[in-house]
Amino acid sequence: MKVAILGCGYVGIELGRQLASRGHEPIGVRRSEEGVERIDAAGFEGVQADITDREALAAVPDGDAIVFAASSGGRGAEAARDVYVDGLRTAIETFGERETTPDRLVYTSSTGVHGDHDGDWVDEETPLEPTTEKTEVLAEAERIALELPAKYGFDGTVARYAGLYGPGRYRLERYLDGPVTEGYLNMVHRDDAAGAVRSLLEGGLARGEVVQVVDDEPASKWAFADWLADECDVERPPKRTKADRLADDDLSEAGRRRILTSKRCSNEKLRALGYEFAFPTYREGYRDAIETYQDN
Repeated sequence: MKVAILGCGYVGIELGRQLASRGHEPIGVRRSEEGVERIDAAGFEGVQADITDREALAAVPDGDAIVFAASSGGRGAEAARDVYVDGLRTAIETFGERETTPDRLVYTSSTGVHGDHDGDWVDEETPLEPTTEKTEVLAEAERIALELPAKYGFDGTVARYAGLYGPGRYRLERYLDGPVTEGYLNMVHRDDAAGAVRSLLEGGLARGEVVQVVDDEPASKWAFADWLADECDVERPPKRTKADRLADDDLSEAGRRRILTSKRCSNEKLRALGYEFAFPTYREGYRDAIETYQDN
């Protein structure tokens, strides 16, 4: 199976590694020369192209599948629209208009599209309630990913990621130093974020559907921070309630919305599709980071 990974960054490179190790042909696509060098160093083919540019995408070979895993780089709603809506549409149209079209698309979204559910459980059937301009853009992109490919004779799937962590993104100090504001963490290790998409591709699963990619245990931020401190053998961090944090003068509007957004994301569908996690919870996922911290 030949898979073009558009926006082949943190998760995309791991996906490429996994696909290559199983005999597939991943092609990683990045805009920068440095990004392509990282793909090449990971052991599979890299192509330099701006994935939002129809002409630039001509450099990407035909594939059996497209994974649209681009990031807007943490910028605002306008930048997000350029990538997730306009860029996604351009990619689908460009590959769809080729003589040899792909069999399917997987678009990587975010559980941020759910908005606030006051700590209740959400799944793929829960109506979307995005709370920011950026998450509204993500919800629009999900609709495009599910609907537009059919116009060109292939299927779209949305892999909706929870908060990513893993090598280079453990952010131990954030929780060990504190203060930690109450709420829930919905997380997935980078290797499982990639592994879930690989599993969907290899099994031909969830065509025309949304699948939440999140580990087994949404965690209380306070409980997670205390567990992490205990494992690292340091003092437990100070805590703050939501009300305490919301009273701070330095809190941005985006930060305020994040604090007020609370939910627990279910992975029941992904589990039912047969995916087995390498890191079912943060306890397994943070083990390497804790050992490294203890050795320093």
